[in-house]
Amino acid sequence: KLQRRSETTGSLGELEPLAIRLGLVQNTLKPRFRSPQIVLFASDHGLAVDGIGIPGSASTAKLVARLLGSQLPVSVFARIQGLELSVVDCGVAEPVAPHARLLARKIAHGTRSSRATMAMSLDQAHAAIRAGMEIADSLPGNVIACAGIGVGAHESAALVLSRLADANLRDLLQSGPNMPAEDLNHLVGVLQGAQTRHKDANDPVEVLASFGGFEMAMMVGVMLVAGSKRHLVIADGMTACAALMVASRIAPAVTD
Repeated sequence: KLQRRSETTGSLGELEPLAIRLGLVQNTLKPRFRSPQIVLFASDHGLAVDGIGIPGSASTAKLVARLLGSQLPVSVFARIQGLELSVVDCGVAEPVAPHARLLARKIAHGTRSSRATMAMSLDQAHAAIRAGMEIADSLPGNVIACAGIGVGAHESAALVLSRLADANLRDLLQSGPNMPAEDLNHLVGVLQGAQTRHKDANDPVEVLASFGGFEMAMMVGVMLVAGSKRHLVIADGMTACAALMVASRIAPAVTD
């Protein structure tokens, strides 16, 4: 179909392969987005007790309140682009006030520190994945954009990605050229302690339980169900990428 439109062939840059991919995902010559959703999964992480994260940054609960109050750019972006925005409380340490766009699915008040023990039990990991599957089943539309937020979420994702992708941990942590060397060294030291404690974890769900957050586990469930329905999945940020890595190890067809 694109080739027949010879006047545009090759002039649309990255839109052409994207259009073809969307057509293949939806199995149609006229791909359409129905009721697109953006879902932000929020949880706290036990690693935060080791002094990781940006000093002075807002708590996860405050971030959730600002999201629900449309006080952050993503809320404005969602409105402009016609995306329905929801926030999921997967495991925020503090109580979160009820809201029309808040899905309360708290597994626990944050994970444990993966330096000391598994971040979550296997039962909790499976419960969070199931909760994500139920969310994906209940949301309307055929597009879901996922992102994870919370103090320690980035570091938790770095541990999961490092183990499953056999990637250098330090490469996943540096937040930019202005990050003080002592902060990076402290962070690497904390996370290497977690890596050493769980050096034998290789099964995707075991890796998820050892290092991950409840928000990551719920995104795994969402991606498994969305993939099975041939819905478009947009993974935004490292936490969502780590969830996608776990989901694709459970069901390789997810990344199709």
